[in-house]
Amino acid sequence: MNFRNHTDAMRSVPASIALLSAAILLAGCATPTEKPAPVETGSALTGSLTVFAAASLTASFTELADEFHKANPQVTINPISFDGSSTLATQINEGAPADVFASADEANMEKVADEVDGASTIFAVNVLQIAVQPGNPLGISGLADLAKPGVQVVLCAPEVPCGKASQSILSLDGILLTPVSEEQNVKAVLAKVQAGEADAGLVYVTDVTAAAGAVDGVDIAGTERAANSYPIAALKGSANKDVAKAFVEFVLSARGQAILAKYGFMAP
Repeated sequence: MNFRNHTDAMRSVPASIALLSAAILLAGCATPTEKPAPVETGSALTGSLTVFAAASLTASFTELADEFHKANPQVTINPISFDGSSTLATQINEGAPADVFASADEANMEKVADEVDGASTIFAVNVLQIAVQPGNPLGISGLADLAKPGVQVVLCAPEVPCGKASQSILSLDGILLTPVSEEQNVKAVLAKVQAGEADAGLVYVTDVTAAAGAVDGVDIAGTERAANSYPIAALKGSANKDVAKAFVEFVLSARGQAILAKYGFMAP
């Protein structure tokens, strides 16, 4: 049947059938449509993640863990253990379950060398700053002012990274002082200054940044002389090795480094 005869024939059938016939003809002439793109199902990682991290990493690693979870929603992020690196190293060596360790110095990472899966990697650098009361009421301008009579200073204990760095920079500048207390992690030093229990404390520049105005920071001339390098490593005892390694890679990635920079950490 030619097209004209077909048209005449269609006039003799009900309109609904004619419309259906026309639709079939048009469908036969249409080009095939492309198959829809596959739906992105997200990360295949599953399991849980337990991180031990230096106290100075509290704000940055909280955000890093949140971002990692967004990219890997099937992974359960356990509460991060933040404390002095020496305390965390001791806990790891005593068998505390952890997947990843992020230390504030290389010395404490070396303490757990037998527990490291592969090798550790430096992911950030941090330097000291003087934390003072908002407005700096005593007018502290440098390390020498901390040794003035009546100035109450709090430091980290010598065995923790911030304490080692504090002793190093004070020694390099020939400054002797007797702190009112020595704390086991840098957050405890910051808390003493925030609470008015000390006039000043030596903390990391990142801690002052994270305190968001609760304290002011006074720069230290030549502070890079006592800079701390921060290593991170997955641990042999991890029950979720793929997750542990993925988190380490995320911290080292451009996105991870951008988050660390936001809190004042310098790239290695």
